Amino acid sequence: MKWDMLTSPELDAIDRNTPVILPISATEQHGKHLPLATDRLIGEHFLQVLDQEITEDMLILPSIGIGYSAHHLDFAGTLSVSHDTFIRQAIDIIDCVIGHGFHNIVIFNSHGGNQGVGTMLLENIGHANSDCQIVLATWWKLAHQELLKLNESGKGGTGHAGEFETSLLQYFAPEMVREQVIEDGAHIASYQWNEGDMLHGTQASLYRSLKQTTANGVFGRATTAYADKGEAITKLITAQLKKIIEDLKQNEK
Repeated sequence: MKWDMLTSPELDAIDRNTPVILPISATEQHGKHLPLATDRLIGEHFLQVLDQEITEDMLILPSIGIGYSAHHLDFAGTLSVSHDTFIRQAIDIIDCVIGHGFHNIVIFNSHGGNQGVGTMLLENIGHANSDCQIVLATWWKLAHQELLKLNESGKGGTGHAGEFETSLLQYFAPEMVREQVIEDGAHIASYQWNEGDMLHGTQASLYRSLKQTTANGVFGRATTAYADKGEAITKLITAQLKKIIEDLKQNEK
């Protein structure tokens, strides 16, 4: 169920044990072939698919569609907010949800740049609301081992607008993919200990803007993407997210 598509009395009648999901994402460049809304579209896609399956078992809040994307600002169209602004907005929204009596909250992230600030948000909300269950879930971490089996591009292939994000858009929004200009990332090598992507973590982190990481805004191998892979990714992620939601709801307060 979508929170803002219900009337006030309809929402008031919902079991307060129902998990409430806050999607957090970004509006930022995704190379020449994917739209600025890619991260938001992906997060909302997973939730839409799951909503069709278990619509009575969760509430989906409106997305926070602009996150921390300062490292993308060298590319036109990127929007970004500070960590403080992002955290304050998310806390205010979640405080309202908790104030209405809901106590199972899932912060569902679909943007790499939100991982750090997402952890800060989780700790702030969790500490202030110890009687609630607060979860932070980033989509590509939900089914890590299974996603590795789908990965054809190898290390460095799934970073940004690469194999997985492109496959997902080809699956659920093919009209938004500029197929004629799909290209692999123009990577700029870093230290070995700083090389990684969505699926392959780094040993240590060196701050670099996207412009310092890839000249064309793509980090990964978008040419290994195809729609059937996007469908397989969707099934894996929604299955894991469903498990989280079911576990939270079954733990009655």
